[in-house]
Amino acid sequence: MLTREMFEEARERLQPVLRKTRLINSPHFSKLNQLQIYLKPENLQLTGAYKIRGAYYAVSQLSDEEASHGLITASAGNHAQGVALAGQLRNVPVTIVMPEITPLVKVNSTKDYDAKVVLYGNTFDDACAHAQRLAKEHNMTFIHPFDNLSVAAGQGTMVYEILEDLPEVDTILVPIGGGGLATGVATLAKMLKPDIEVIGVEPVGAACMQASLRAGHVVSLRHVDTIADGVAVKRPGDTIFPYLQENLDRIITVPDEELVGVFLDLLEKHKILVENAGLLTVAAAKHLDAEPDRKVVCILSGGNMDVITLASVVQHGLISRERVFTFSVLLPDRPGELEKIAHLVAELRGNIIRLEHNQFFSINRNSAVELQVTLEAFGHDHKYEIMRELSNCGYQANIVDTTVTY
Repeated sequence: MLTREMFEEARERLQPVLRKTRLINSPHFSKLNQLQIYLKPENLQLTGAYKIRGAYYAVSQLSDEEASHGLITASAGNHAQGVALAGQLRNVPVTIVMPEITPLVKVNSTKDYDAKVVLYGNTFDDACAHAQRLAKEHNMTFIHPFDNLSVAAGQGTMVYEILEDLPEVDTILVPIGGGGLATGVATLAKMLKPDIEVIGVEPVGAACMQASLRAGHVVSLRHVDTIADGVAVKRPGDTIFPYLQENLDRIITVPDEELVGVFLDLLEKHKILVENAGLLTVAAAKHLDAEPDRKVVCILSGGNMDVITLASVVQHGLISRERVFTFSVLLPDRPGELEKIAHLVAELRGNIIRLEHNQFFSINRNSAVELQVTLEAFGHDHKYEIMRELSNCGYQANIVDTTVTY
């Protein structure tokens, strides 16, 4: 049972390994959402995510005999690093089962803590089932990444810090995968400040908690589909579910497309790198009613993103903000025509980043050579200023719908 004493003990035991992640006031997101937005940057924790809280506390509670068998868990990446570090500090072997699609940065970071990594299955649920089988076969101690009250208690300790930094907080937005973080945060928040609102946030493509709360019992999704790999969970925890039924006020679901713009804003406005799952709470703020005096804390749960995913998200973000776009235009195949287009774009302060010149677009090359131009712009207005000028100069240019620019 989650008790005040359990949270207090977790807080005390975590002191040696936690970094102080003070709240960051965000003028940008506050103005954008007509709310007072504060960010809880758990992406700055020692292992790059809040997961160290629950993992370390759970491992610290094991007896010497339990620990001596070796530890095993399943994780999409962040819990893995927390357990691996806790095992390293306790000098016990750790095995981590991760989905085969886990980003390389999370796999390598876990190995850096001397853990053995086993890649299995396409989803977290596949990996978790395999880890539980291995635990039985090899008599290892299994530490569930979210359906464990010790883990939930450790995760919830961040509420002490939130209330210390902002006692008058009205709402906490918390991301949900399996529900461990939300359980700890919602339960302790209601203990310390009963009138506080705690809202869970899930991606539309992996909203297992919303489905379970609506059903009144834990249910499993048939499949999950989201770029937020850290919360791509089919089934929430059975043990922790009653705590969420009691303490979570509601759920907001966010489509993946909304995460992309938030990623760019956090990177550009706050110089903070946050992985897709950690973006959920900031994206959810736009779904709240505008109340300029309402103080809202968004938990940024982690920042373990590999560079390939980072590049992809940046690219899609620039396209969605119309700061990168592609147009096609038909030109006669004669010298100087491409230079005319380049000069026109340059005069309008556009920056060309890619050209594709297709001489085989038409049989009659004198009348129809296709040129596709990808360029940087300042946004929507600048984009259509360029398109209007092309038209004014006699070019029949068309915007190409593409997500591939580099």
